[in-house]
Amino acid sequence: MKKAEANTPVQVQRPARKPKKRGKGVLAVIGGLLVASAVARVGIHASSAVALETSPPAEAGQTSDQPQEDGSTAPPKDGEISPLLKALKDREDRIKEREAAIASRMQALAVAEQEIERRLVAMEEAEKKLRATLTIAKTAAQEDVDRLTEVYASMKPKQAAALFEEMDPEFAAGFLGQMRPDAAAAIMAGLNPQTAYTISVMLAGRNAGAPRE
Repeated sequence: MKKAEANTPVQVQRPARKPKKRGKGVLAVIGGLLVASAVARVGIHASSAVALETSPPAEAGQTSDQPQEDGSTAPPKDGEISPLLKALKDREDRIKEREAAIASRMQALAVAEQEIERRLVAMEEAEKKLRATLTIAKTAAQEDVDRLTEVYASMKPKQAAALFEEMDPEFAAGFLGQMRPDAAAAIMAGLNPQTAYTISVMLAGRNAGAPRE
């Protein structure tokens, strides 16, 4: 038995391998991330610096979006001014249209006023002519009546009485009223008593309305 054990090879146990340290790989990754972050920060700061250099300087404690100390705000942008300008232009156009309409109406009123004045002058001239014509007609009619009265007065009383008998009493009274009293009395004496009475009443009424001295 001992011989068999002596012939059996003795197995030497090797020490177990220690696991490789991965600390260096983790550190490398962390270092890479830190470098990338630093590069990104440098790029952001560089962009901000360029933007600050290109933009106009603002007053201390103010931004473009904040109101100024005096209460006014920053000037509006072009997109905000365009609608305002369009509204002002539209209002100006409407005002011009109204002014043009008012001017047209005023011109029409002036033309109408001139036409009215012209017609008034024409009417005054026509009225003057009409008055002159009426005066002439009245004068001519009176002259005709006077001549006719003289004709009746120069007739024989009997012949004149026959004509006056056929006349309208008011018309006959007009002629007799303009005759001489003796001629009128001679004609009245030849009239029918009723006709003579009617004419006498009319003559009395006219004389009663006549003014007395």
